[in-house]
Amino acid sequence: MARQERAIRTRRTILEAAAAVFDERGYTSATIGEILQRAGVTKGALYFHFGSKEELALGVFEEQLAISLPPQASKLQELVDSGLVLARRLREEPLVRASVGLALDQGALGLDRTPAFRMWIDQTARTLAEAKARGELLPHVEETETAELLVASFSGVQLLSQLRCQREDLERRVVVLFDHLLPGIAVPAVLARLDISAERAGRILAESRLEAVAG
Repeated sequence: MARQERAIRTRRTILEAAAAVFDERGYTSATIGEILQRAGVTKGALYFHFGSKEELALGVFEEQLAISLPPQASKLQELVDSGLVLARRLREEPLVRASVGLALDQGALGLDRTPAFRMWIDQTARTLAEAKARGELLPHVEETETAELLVASFSGVQLLSQLRCQREDLERRVVVLFDHLLPGIAVPAVLARLDISAERAGRILAESRLEAVAG
């Protein structure tokens, strides 16, 4: 067990170091040597967990989706929660900032042939499909197209927030995004019950972290 825990810690250390280097220098300019130096591990330890720089980048990106949020009565509320929490984590967690930066970096992973955005879109589409099965979406809504629109819109909003104020207003901007997009896809009775507020992000994230510790 001690060896397994040590391996988990080493993997996390490598990911955090890679995220910092990718965030500072971009994927193309980042080198394995810089990541090794930042992580303070051997080359063998790094390659035990990640076979290449591309695998490292994908590992960083997956951290964006790795969090488990408390289930809600409405799948659309879960969709809102995931967006609000991602906005909060982008402000607070360098690893998550790097994951989004990699997804938007055209030189990073050859995004036309890797699963970076696809992972994010697929997760969103699954939530929308469950929402539709529960009668929460309007009849015309197509899940994959809507997921692509939401991911693209979130990406643009966070980029604008980063350029304007280092993402200090990102939660408010994501609230505005949902306020504009959700009326076009949600059944009015469901829409009226959604909690779309910047303050909700902190509450949900704190609850998620408490559950993770308790588990």
